[in-house]
Amino acid sequence: MLHWFYKLMPRQGTFFPLFERHAAVIVTAARELREMLKGGEQVGLRFKDILALEHEADAIARDVLLGLRTTFITPFDRTDIQSLITEMDDSVDQIKQTAKAIMLFEVRSFEPDMVAMADKIVEGAELVQRAVAMLGDLSANASELNEICLQITRIEGEADDIHETGLGRLYQKAKAGDAMEFIRGNEIYNHLEKAVDRLDDVADEIQGIVIEHV
Repeated sequence: MLHWFYKLMPRQGTFFPLFERHAAVIVTAARELREMLKGGEQVGLRFKDILALEHEADAIARDVLLGLRTTFITPFDRTDIQSLITEMDDSVDQIKQTAKAIMLFEVRSFEPDMVAMADKIVEGAELVQRAVAMLGDLSANASELNEICLQITRIEGEADDIHETGLGRLYQKAKAGDAMEFIRGNEIYNHLEKAVDRLDDVADEIQGIVIEHV
């Protein structure tokens, strides 16, 4: 009885624009990281941009959490809203952590496999943005949302393969050279892998919402 009453009540629509704004920040941060991996002077310039984007993402996440405290009717479960915005915010945080590692280890040139992983981050971020834009009508978009989430999972698997290959190549280079180079490169690869993983976490959360509410 209460379930049907809940479904008939008007929903608070402010969450969807906030989700979409945050998703746009994720995409921009991913693209900035990809530009950062062009190396040279782009490293420092793009790092500053990523820091600013992370602050913007945090502000949007705070608005979502504030909305949870002040809104009586929410578009779907409060715990799902909190989990989704948290996973989205974690993805931007991990992009920032990747950029910070690059700055910390003073890396200014990057392996082709690192660049390929950054490409996967951009692909995953763009798919997250597509999915988030469809959350306003779960019933109509359920099938496409599921397919997008599966695509993100496939990208995560492809990034894992690139990560493994890249580390192997890096190790072979380090055997004949500087071991510190492997340590620095390994750190960057691991952060890039985590960035893709965080996007897959967002996809898992979206898929869970679809399953629960459709």
